[in-house]
Amino acid sequence: MTIQWFPGHMAKARREVTEQLKMVDVVFELVDARIPLSSRNPMIDEIINQKPRVVILNKKDMSKQSETDKWTQYFKNEGFFPVQIDSKHGKHLNELMKAAKAATKDKFDRERRKGLRPRAIRAMIVGIPNVGKSTLINKLAKKTMAKTGNTPGVTKKQQWIKVGKELELLDTPGILWPRFEDQVIGKKLSLTGAIKDSIVHLDEVAIYGLNFLIENDPEKLQKFYQIELTEENDVVELFDQIGKRRGMLKRGNEIDYEAVTELLIRDLRNAKIGNYCFDIYEEMKDSLYETKDN
Repeated sequence: MTIQWFPGHMAKARREVTEQLKMVDVVFELVDARIPLSSRNPMIDEIINQKPRVVILNKKDMSKQSETDKWTQYFKNEGFFPVQIDSKHGKHLNELMKAAKAATKDKFDRERRKGLRPRAIRAMIVGIPNVGKSTLINKLAKKTMAKTGNTPGVTKKQQWIKVGKELELLDTPGILWPRFEDQVIGKKLSLTGAIKDSIVHLDEVAIYGLNFLIENDPEKLQKFYQIELTEENDVVELFDQIGKRRGMLKRGNEIDYEAVTELLIRDLRNAKIGNYCFDIYEEMKDSLYETKDN
């Protein structure tokens, strides 16, 4: 599943981010706490370079806390200023301002020594589509400043937003990389709603999600769908069990596999079954440091 996704507005957004970077003091990089590594655009490091960065792990309420903590420590070790938030419910947003002040302390100390007057921190917020940028901005501004939506690509242009007296925020459209060939990353992005359902094979995404549950939380899988899980089960049999339990049948009592596929993805995407982090740190840490060494 090699996915190519680079609409014209995303190419334009990359150019604009590069141009506007010199106007900001800090970059807010928003990632999905359920896929904190897979939801990072690898081009962002190249674009942002040495600019101070706050990594915001959003949707922490939908992720597994122990995994989110491990990724938070990883980002801290990388020299970033990580925070965990739940923008939808407006929780832990005060941590974001604390991190912004810590990230820009050296710069503002230098300005103070030069006799410059205090001013608001100017921040640029970046991230791939559908990680919650617009929701976060609206919560920070305490009013509707940015459009929100469940589908990727709602924000199409940049805009400056005042957040009280201490912060000025530059919103940017979500930027996906031109293409990615890692099938697992593609499935994780689809499972969490970062890429449009129309450009992926949803049956592959549902099978990935089902196998994740079998490996990481079989008891909750069985309880939630009221199915029986054995070593002999294959994916088709489990789809059959779920379809029968939920009454997803077509004429002749045949299982409606398309409906089961959509159900599995929807339940996982909306944390109906449980809170999961699909980027498991212990499974990914070796490759992380191997890439860094190379």
